[in-house]
Amino acid sequence: MAMSWAFEGNCKKTAEYEGKVIDYWKTREPEDPHNAFYQQGEMADEAARVCIDAGDLDTAYEWYKKGHELGLKEPGISADRKALWDYRWEHAQARIAARRGQKAEADKHVAAAKAALERMTELRRQQEAFFPYLTGYVAFYLGDYNKALADLQKANQNDPFIQCLIGQTYEKLGDREKAMEYYKKASLTTAHNPPAAYARPFARRKLG
Repeated sequence: MAMSWAFEGNCKKTAEYEGKVIDYWKTREPEDPHNAFYQQGEMADEAARVCIDAGDLDTAYEWYKKGHELGLKEPGISADRKALWDYRWEHAQARIAARRGQKAEADKHVAAAKAALERMTELRRQQEAFFPYLTGYVAFYLGDYNKALADLQKANQNDPFIQCLIGQTYEKLGDREKAMEYYKKASLTTAHNPPAAYARPFARRKLG
C-alpha cells in the first residue's frame, strides 16, 4: 500500500503506511532486535525517499532523520552498519539542501557522505554507486548540468530514477532527443519501489 500511494506521488499516505510497517517491526524487537531496528530505519528512509521525490522536503527531512535514529538503535551495531546509516543521512541532507538551492550546505553534506563511505569496509563496494548519484543530483539541482551529466553517467544506469534524472539533464542541455531516449527507458520499469514510483509516471508524462 505504501508503494501504491508512492506511485500517486502521495508523500503523506506513503508515510502513513510505512509507519504501520514500522509498528510491526517494533513488535519484533524482543525476538529479533538486530533486524527489527534495521527494518524500521529502512522503512522510514523509504517514506523519506518518496517525500523528497514528491517535493515535500520538510517531511522528507523528518523521515530521513527518523530513519537514521532508528537504524542506530540496533544493539551492538557494527562500525560498517553505523557508517551506512551516517552515509544515508548525509546523502539525504545534501540532496535536500541542493533542492533548496543551498550550495554551501549541500557541499558540506556531500563531504560528510564521502567520509562516511570511506569508513566502510565490507559495505563500501555495494554503496559506492550511490555517490556519483549524489554528486550528480546535487549538481543538477544547483544548475551545473555538465557536471550532473558526467557524474550521473557513473551511477547505476539501470536505475529508472537515474535514467529520468539524466533525461532531465539532457533537456537542460538542450538535447531533447537524448532526453526522450532516457525517458523511454525509465517508462518501461516494472519495479515496485521508490525509484520506479517516481520515474515511471514522470517519464510517461514526458513522453506524452
